[in-house]
Amino acid sequence: MPAPAVVQRAASLGLRVAAALSFLAPLGTRVVVGWAFFLTGRGKWEHFDNTVTFFTELGIPFPQANAALVASLELFGGVCLILGLLTRLMATGLASTMVVALLTADRERLVASWSSASEISPTDISSFVFLLFLLWLALWGPGPLSLDRLLGRWLGLGGSSAGETKGS
Repeated sequence: MPAPAVVQRAASLGLRVAAALSFLAPLGTRVVVGWAFFLTGRGKWEHFDNTVTFFTELGIPFPQANAALVASLELFGGVCLILGLLTRLMATGLASTMVVALLTADRERLVASWSSASEISPTDISSFVFLLFLLWLALWGPGPLSLDRLLGRWLGLGGSSAGETKGS
């Protein structure tokens, strides 16, 4: 039995509105996550000695070099995410830093969060949440309001990829 016409029209309208606003999901994610990483990268540079000490305490090899690498990646990667420039590359690089954070600084909380007796869940661990958002950006892409989209058009990289519709 087909749905009544009014239900079909309402569903169709809802789908068209959602499609028209779909650019907001990657844009909002890029801006919020990018801003957070820009701030943490800037903080790591402003307090570089503390960052090196923290990395040393975590047992991260070559703490000074890795602190500089992570601080730079967070600072410049955050700006790139906000602009939608090299989004997939930067999201992948930043995701790798979240994996390291989960395996070092957040390891105990992450393991405990999966226990049914735990008062926290994995989504209470910021590096886990950032990892999920970064993986989504790496796989879905920057969306239509991005420098990546303009760069792709300039380079003649046509076609559509995940998260992008033809002609947008």
